[in-house]
Formats: sequence, structure tokens, C-alpha cells
Amino acid sequence: MAETASSREISLFSPYNMGKLDLSHRVVLAPMTRCRAINGVPHEALAEYYTQRSTAGGFLISEGTLVSNTAAGFPHVPGIYTEEQVEAWKKVVDAVHAKGSIIFCQLWHVGRASHQVYQPGGGSPISSTNKPISQRWRVLLPDGSYGPYPKPRALETYEIPGVVEDYRRAAINAIRAGFDGIEIHGAHGYLIDQFLKDGINDRTDEYGGSIDNRCKFLTQVVQAVVSAIGADRVGVRISPAIDHLDAVDSDPVGLGLAVVEKLNRLQLNTGSRLTYLHVTQPRYTAYGQTESGRPGSEEEEAHLMRTVRKAYQGTLICSGGFTRELGMQAVADGDADLVSYGRLFISNPDLVLRFKLNAPLTKYNRKTFYTQDPVIGYTDYPFLQESRSRL
Repeated sequence: MAETASSREISLFSPYNMGKLDLSHRVVLAPMTRCRAINGVPHEALAEYYTQRSTAGGFLISEGTLVSNTAAGFPHVPGIYTEEQVEAWKKVVDAVHAKGSIIFCQLWHVGRASHQVYQPGGGSPISSTNKPISQRWRVLLPDGSYGPYPKPRALETYEIPGVVEDYRRAAINAIRAGFDGIEIHGAHGYLIDQFLKDGINDRTDEYGGSIDNRCKFLTQVVQAVVSAIGADRVGVRISPAIDHLDAVDSDPVGLGLAVVEKLNRLQLNTGSRLTYLHVTQPRYTAYGQTESGRPGSEEEEAHLMRTVRKAYQGTLICSGGFTRELGMQAVADGDADLVSYGRLFISNPDLVLRFKLNAPLTKYNRKTFYTQDPVIGYTDYPFLQESRSRL
């Protein structure tokens, strides 16, 4: 931790220096898919949504933003690989900056967590493997129905550098759009995680088998993006203990430490630290598209997160089912520098203020998480003053 104050004085509302970025508090807007970017292009509703959740000196991470035309697995998610998308994002970013907030763009490729309807020419989704996601999970289709995930196509070894290049170009585009930096989405069963996890990756080439090989794709993506925009504009998100979309690993702690070791080495070699490492807590396990999963034990939580905290040389953001109290404890105990919140931020645009006042929270409506309505369940959740006036 960068501060010299005792841990008792540090809370979610303490300022934090994250490289070149000065934050006024430690409550982060987590990246969340919301399906409101019609035909993949951000519009006015996105600008309103993000500005509602902006605070002076606050830190926001955008929803997963597609790096190419093969990257989608949900309807109406934004991309950042065309000029039209870059220009549209500029308006969103400018609105956030006008409120004094800092915003990173999360770069996303879903890999096998897709469907032919989202792929160019109706082709098979790409992945590290040709194994499909199990029937335990369902893909959201453009008409609002859910269906089974199809069999993916394992990328040929020679194709992988082209996908790495997609991330590099997307990072450059994000900076052109005005974002303060980018987050590489290497978590939650999507493409990079499909290479990392031995429960998915069954490759026999240089990208499969050992932990070192399975980390190679992520490492190459990070290196390419860092070379393009600088390490101090790059965050990385991982979820070594999360089983979302069948993303299981036989040694989650070992995998997490392997990724940390490679990021630490990259930082040493470049002479500059990444902006942060973003890790999802084990308590998120099996939540997926429902909330029926087990929350995980405190012992399991503490072991993984403190192991990563001790090993990683830089800012650590934690996410996954945090309450106000759990977030305060994580920061005070030094287990995290920042805490990101997702679902609570959906239904409480002024979450930071509510946390400061320890005010009641508005409940979210899961049924409106992935609709295309630009207002309902998106920008119509009340602010605290509005909530009180309705009493």
C-alpha cells in the first residue's frame, strides 16, 4: 500500500495514488455488461449511465468492450474496433471526465462463450479448445431467449498473434477515444481465461499444457498493449478461483501466483508498473447467471486473496460480492487497495455517497440487467435524495 498512515486510518473513502492517477476514494465501478449499445455503438444512454456513477476523483471501468468482430457473446455490447465506435465513445468519456472521474476501457473477447449468430458469416466461435461450454450454462440470444453454447473452433497456433494484435489495436483506439487507460479482461471464462484454465485448455502446442504455456497468451496480450500505450495505462483482471462458464483450474492459487509472477517480471523489464491487478474473490464462484452459487468460505477467500496480495508488486483491486462492510474491512486490513462494486452500483448510481452516509441501498432488478431499454433498469434508478422524497 502506498500510504504511510496506519491501516486503522484507511477506509473506502481514503484517497489513493494509483500511479499517475490520484483517486479521492477507493470505491470502483466494476465492469458490467448491460447490452445497451445498440448495434455495438455507444450512444447517449451510455453517457448518462456512466456520468450518473461518476464522482470527482472516482474510478470507473467500462463494460466489456469488444476488440474485434469475432468477440461478441451478448446482444448490443459496445466495441472499439471501428472508427464509428471510437467516435461514439469519445462522447461518453468526455461526459465522465466533465464530472471529474477517471475511466478505463475493459477490452473483451468472449471466445467460446458466443454463438454463431454473433459471428461473422455465422462461423464457429474461436477458443483455446473445441470443447463447448456445458449445458449448465446458456447463451443470451438477440431475441432475448437463451440457448445452448455451440462447439467452438480451437485457434490454430499461427492465428493467435492476430488475436493479440486485435487487443493492441483496441487499446490504441481506447486511448484515441479519450479513455485514461484500459483493462485486459482475463477473467470469468472468456477467451484469455480459456487459455489460462487447465479445465478448458487442452492444447498440445506452445499455448497448452504447463502453467507457463497456458499463461503465454495473456502475457503476449499484456506485452503488446503495454508496448502500444505504456504500462501505466494498463490494468489486468483475472479470476483464478472462479468457475463461471466452466472455467475451472486444478490449482487456482498456483495459477494466480503464476500470472502474478509474469506480471511482476514484465513490470521489472519495462521499468514501469501496471496500473493495477484486478482479482475476483472466490465468493463469486458459481453465481454466474443466477445467485444460487455457494459464497465460498472466509478461509478460502483469505488464503487466495492474501497470497495474491503478498505476491503482486502493485495496486490490487478486489471484486466479487463485496458489501460496504466487507469492502471497508478489506481496505483496512490491507487485503486490497481498491474495491470494485457491480450489482450494487447498478441500482445505486450514487453508491459512494450512500456508503459514506451508510444509507439504505436500492435493490436491483436482475430481469432488467440485459435488456435494451435505454432507461428502464439502466438510468432510472433513484439517487438518495430522490429516494427520500418518495418516502
